[in-house]
Amino acid sequence: MHVYLETERLTLREFTEDDAERLFALDTDPDVMRYIGPFMPKSVDESRAKIRSWIEKYYSAGRGLGVWAAIEKSTGEFLGWFCLRPGSDWVFAHLSGWGPDDLEMGYRLHKAAWGKGYATEASRAIVRKAFTELDAKRIVSSALLSNVASWRVMEKVGLKRVQQFPLPGYDSPDVTYALAREDYESGPTV
Repeated sequence: MHVYLETERLTLREFTEDDAERLFALDTDPDVMRYIGPFMPKSVDESRAKIRSWIEKYYSAGRGLGVWAAIEKSTGEFLGWFCLRPGSDWVFAHLSGWGPDDLEMGYRLHKAAWGKGYATEASRAIVRKAFTELDAKRIVSSALLSNVASWRVMEKVGLKRVQQFPLPGYDSPDVTYALAREDYESGPTV
């Protein structure tokens, strides 16, 4: 199993089909999905198929992009996932104005992991890796305006709010954050 990166408390590793039950539990938790939308899988088999068809395609491309299972080092517990992927892969990319070279940083964590700094810790490491190892030009991230905790993470890791726009079918507008390479290189280290 390939480890993508490690932080003080977390290991981000490739998903395997053995993670299907854990992914299903995450993606069917109403509290977790409250700000994400009606994209819940109907079965563990559907989560397994998602790993095969969506997640594993990034690994085989060999570009250092993908979706990684977040594991707490001290307990071995699955906490959720983090991603760094082409911005054009986001379902609403056509509304966001993200360019072809933008990389989207994202995350989804179990409620038990909220408020412990895991999202900030891993996001900082992902931003650093993107700019220092993967030659990223710009990192983008997005959340509903009502998801204050998520966009606060983006701010803590150095991203700046660049736009807000309505999302079809959502009660709250989307806010997009971004950090360009030149701003990363001239700003404080994240």
